[in-house]
Amino acid sequence: MRALLLVALFSPLFLAKPAIAALDFEDAAFPELVTSSRALAMGNAYLCKVDDAWSAFYNPAGLGTVRKPQLHLFNLHVEASSGLLDAIGDGTAIEMPGKYVKTFDPDEMRTVLAENQGKLAHSRFNLFPNFTIRGLTLGYLYSQRNRAIINDDAANQFEIAERKDHGPVMALNASFLGGIFKVGASAVYLTRAQLYKSFGPSAPVTITDADKRFGKSLQLTAGAKLTLPAEFLPTFSVVLRNATDSDFGHAEKGGVPDSIPQTIDVGFSITPQISKSSRVHMEVNLRDLGDEYDTDATRRAGLGVELDFNRRIFLRAGYGDGWGSGGLGLRSRTFALDLTTYAIDRSLEGLREEEDRRWVFSLSSGF
Repeated sequence: MRALLLVALFSPLFLAKPAIAALDFEDAAFPELVTSSRALAMGNAYLCKVDDAWSAFYNPAGLGTVRKPQLHLFNLHVEASSGLLDAIGDGTAIEMPGKYVKTFDPDEMRTVLAENQGKLAHSRFNLFPNFTIRGLTLGYLYSQRNRAIINDDAANQFEIAERKDHGPVMALNASFLGGIFKVGASAVYLTRAQLYKSFGPSAPVTITDADKRFGKSLQLTAGAKLTLPAEFLPTFSVVLRNATDSDFGHAEKGGVPDSIPQTIDVGFSITPQISKSSRVHMEVNLRDLGDEYDTDATRRAGLGVELDFNRRIFLRAGYGDGWGSGGLGLRSRTFALDLTTYAIDRSLEGLREEEDRRWVFSLSSGF
């Protein structure tokens, strides 16, 4: 009798198909305007570790740990999901870059997905040229994210989501108590164009400005970092996003984009020295402390580990949004190369219900 009761209670959990979220951009788990390949490999747990130009987006207090001046004329981030790579994988490797570029065009994307119904295609392209020294970053961001799917059901609708962000970036930092305590702030004058639209199987893929939401917003981020002068360098971080709770203005035909919630992220890390030239960094972050995005804390938590060999070779692993991540990084005075894989959960509820695996190539070059 007890066995029958247990089956009756728990069988729906195994028989029910997980609900899949509509196309969006996972801002609850990854709220940065642009995303670092290095951070993604660490489960996006990067509030304490960030020590480069990405401080402007993750934690401006990290500018206080920039080691050398950097002028990145070329700062590229290219990303594709497994679903997209499956769709464009036919043919030679030489043809794939051209096919990837075409997928940023909605009409080309539908053609690519015609024989891959039910597969979600995700792509992201970031540029962030910048000048960064300890305490200051000046740069300009450009980011485009595209997602598309032809639903594998009776309707066979083609759905697309697109977001384009660009604008100038400035970040400042100040250190106190001999560098133990750091604070910083960054400002992005953000211009955003956002699109969500669906088409029937035979409907032409026609998009006008009236279909898109346009807006401008001054996004301010404030951050603080406390590093205790003790073994393993325990570090605490807190970051306030959209610090002035700004909305988008300058609406055009399609209206303004959705507001970016004001959120608080917190982090803790330790960095043991494992040899004279090597160290391991371990970090845990919790995004959106006040749950403004209404997302379970298990999905907003991130864990990351980075092994640093002579500040030249980096091995990374992490856990974010319920899935594992990892990557390899190479550094020199004039360039940085990162290869990363991470995943997000597409389900509306639960954890580890529907994996969307992504692959990232990042290259920075300058002086």
